[in-house]
Amino acid sequence: MTVRNLNYLFHPKSVAIIGASNKPHGVGTTVLENVVHAGFHGDIYPVNPKYETLCGLKTYPDIASLPGAPDLAVICTPPASVPGLISQLGERGTRAVIVLTAGLSAHRDWRGRTMKELMLAAAKPYLLRILGPNCVGMLVPGIGLNASFAHINALPGKIAFVSQSGAMVTGVLDWARSRNIGFSKFVSLGDSVDVDFGDVIDYLASDPDTQAILLYIEAVSSARKFMSAARAAARSKPTLVIKAGRVAEGAKAATSHTGALAGADDVYDAAIRRAGMLRVYSTEELFDAVETLARLRPLSGERLAILTNGGGPGVMATDTLVCSGGKLASLSAATLDRLHAVLPSNWSKANPIDIVGDAPPERYTQALQILLADKEVDATLFIHAPTAIVPSLDIATTLAPIIKQSYPNVLACWLGGDSVAAARRIFTDIGVPTYDTPEKAIGAFMQMVRYRRNQQLLMEVPSAISRTHLEDKKRARAIIEQVIADGRELLSEWEAKQVLAAYGIPIVETRTVNDPAAAGREAQDVGFPVALKILSPDITHKSDVGGVVLDLESAEAVAEAAERMHARLRELYPHARLAGFTVQAMARRPEGRELIVGVATDPVFGPVILFGQGGIAVEVTADRAIALPPLNGVLARELISRTRIARLLGAYRNRRAADINAICRTLVQVSDMVIDLPELQELDINPLFADADGVIALDARICVKPVKDNGLEQLAIRPYPAELEEWVQWQSAELLLRPIRPEDGAAHLAFFNALDPEDVRYRMFIRMRELSPSQLARLTQIDYDREMAFIATRRLDTGAWETLGVARVVADPDNVEAEFAVIVRSDLKGQGLGYALMKKLIAYCSDRGTQRIVGEALSYNHGILNMASNLGFEVSPSTEGGTMIMKLELKPQ
Repeated sequence: MTVRNLNYLFHPKSVAIIGASNKPHGVGTTVLENVVHAGFHGDIYPVNPKYETLCGLKTYPDIASLPGAPDLAVICTPPASVPGLISQLGERGTRAVIVLTAGLSAHRDWRGRTMKELMLAAAKPYLLRILGPNCVGMLVPGIGLNASFAHINALPGKIAFVSQSGAMVTGVLDWARSRNIGFSKFVSLGDSVDVDFGDVIDYLASDPDTQAILLYIEAVSSARKFMSAARAAARSKPTLVIKAGRVAEGAKAATSHTGALAGADDVYDAAIRRAGMLRVYSTEELFDAVETLARLRPLSGERLAILTNGGGPGVMATDTLVCSGGKLASLSAATLDRLHAVLPSNWSKANPIDIVGDAPPERYTQALQILLADKEVDATLFIHAPTAIVPSLDIATTLAPIIKQSYPNVLACWLGGDSVAAARRIFTDIGVPTYDTPEKAIGAFMQMVRYRRNQQLLMEVPSAISRTHLEDKKRARAIIEQVIADGRELLSEWEAKQVLAAYGIPIVETRTVNDPAAAGREAQDVGFPVALKILSPDITHKSDVGGVVLDLESAEAVAEAAERMHARLRELYPHARLAGFTVQAMARRPEGRELIVGVATDPVFGPVILFGQGGIAVEVTADRAIALPPLNGVLARELISRTRIARLLGAYRNRRAADINAICRTLVQVSDMVIDLPELQELDINPLFADADGVIALDARICVKPVKDNGLEQLAIRPYPAELEEWVQWQSAELLLRPIRPEDGAAHLAFFNALDPEDVRYRMFIRMRELSPSQLARLTQIDYDREMAFIATRRLDTGAWETLGVARVVADPDNVEAEFAVIVRSDLKGQGLGYALMKKLIAYCSDRGTQRIVGEALSYNHGILNMASNLGFEVSPSTEGGTMIMKLELKPQ
């Protein structure tokens, strides 16, 4: 991931158009005209040897003749010319290029190399960034730059739009212009051979001109890079996604239920949710999302009041809201009394608030002001149907000043066409999101609700899950290594269950036998009744061959069932191999719910975890949800909540509620397996029985494949780096220096509360009395790919851990420079704990290849300044005064 030289792309001071021309409808002609007419104030260099002037500008025959190196170049020439032009531009000092040309992968040189390969090779020595090829270009309205062949210019605004589809670029551009919506950046990625979603999202996350980010995605090529950038951006700016291509594409060769169920679109949905972004599902929703983002403030809650002059539209809005999972605000008694006082006796007397069709502007004003003052209402939807009694324009004119000055969000729905056009325009002009139908308005509101929920999940500090068993990783790894050494991919049922047991997942005692007679003998030893299952590496689902028989009560019945199983296998699948049978005790769980927990490997995002309703009809019921590892308690519970069977896990009739904590624990244990065992490609626990007494795995199937490295790179989100844990001696005691975890939230809050206010000011440069939940989440839920926080922690006599100090470092996306901060509990200062943390942090940065570490401290914070000097930092006054800059150049390893 890198944003290097992207400032030249998005904020150039000069632009060269290579291939500029005056041919009617030519790309070079359109781009030059767009650059000139959009109002770009920098230097513009048309380049084409056929012309002396174009658009009134001096035209240059080639790159060498340019008066200087352009910050940005736009290439509109044939594919074969592109690599050479890139090389020439790099030599001149250009650091950003937009390549509009298509077909670079289809054209090859005499040695068989594609023009795309040659282009990238030419750019590499100069760190020259390439947007495209095969793109529409880019617009930055704030600086008057339209370096594209779009048919219309963009208005300046605060939303960035990034698209892989050129058609979506021009379509959204046209629509937004008609709605008077502006943009900070408008980017067509094209083939994304260099600059991709991760790069652009990373740049936009810190772009002061961008308040919200909108993405149109067809495919992501680098999942880890995308997720890291998206999670960082979504923490600070609303980020919306429309994902095209929702057809499952990754389950064609699946050997498990999970592999068949985990379609590619489900995985993208899980990734978008995990990153804290909001997904929309159609072009129409995308347009509504733009409208909402451009005009709505972040929601403080989800309770909606509906104010209408007609009962029908109010009921339609309510139906849509409730069916979408939204919340209708319950009006307080005081609000109802106030409404009674100003509304006619035949008003609805509830939410939705129907103020009757003959309502004059004053009635609208009074009712709306009452709703805006109600603390039980988080947002209000205003719906108006035109009448002949009161002109819609009068109502809009009266309400506009009130809405403009209110803090709670107001959405509007003006039903009708020409008769409400002027009223709709007044609301649009003051920034009120305005929709044509109640359904569209509710849809937009629910978009913000879903985004709010994703943000809450992103920011939430989870508590630690109490694990009842220690994980025997070595035992699980030995089983998998032996399977791979045997040349197998599928573990036997017994082997699979041993892996589950190693990770603390309860299993039914299972014994493996080779023949029917042995099955009968083992059944006697296990104790009746028993379940008998067939073992065959060639049969994916045992039920396909009648390979599961339950409640067998005698050795003879077991042996006979085994014989019949073998006969059915020979008849139905004559080439299938019989590896034997398994015998297990019947699990008597009359209140048990059949669940499935599984793992599949997505070609883009790597391993994903599936949860849902289990049983033999799992593909038919299709009740499942997917999440990306690593999981913790909060994420596991949220995964469960997205399934229909979640409602059956609670108590109903005479059935006790299932142990949700045990299910969550199982999901986290499976997540740990994914991280520890990269060879694991697919996993089914189906069924996993869950009841009030816990969970038990009745059947399990695991598919493995060899991996070349530690396998962590296949994970879309980097897990907790346990390898960085280190025990050290400090003040005659043992401390653990380790990366911070989300589960450290409570301990970190206690650590902050133990700091002196002055120490907090030294660290934050401001006085802070408490940490908000979102601040605590940002300090403990870090992206280990781009940030690191080491804590010093020790175990108390109670068994709990306390945090004594923390050293934090955040690197830029290029890993050139990393900014550090360190703080130690106030009563422990001056005892060497800060030195220990800083030494670990410096070693980490050096190993990671960071070039320098920098920090800033108040000029009278002598403790940190002296420590930095002793550790080799160069300390000097900042240009702003009052603070000191600490800088340490690291030697490459």
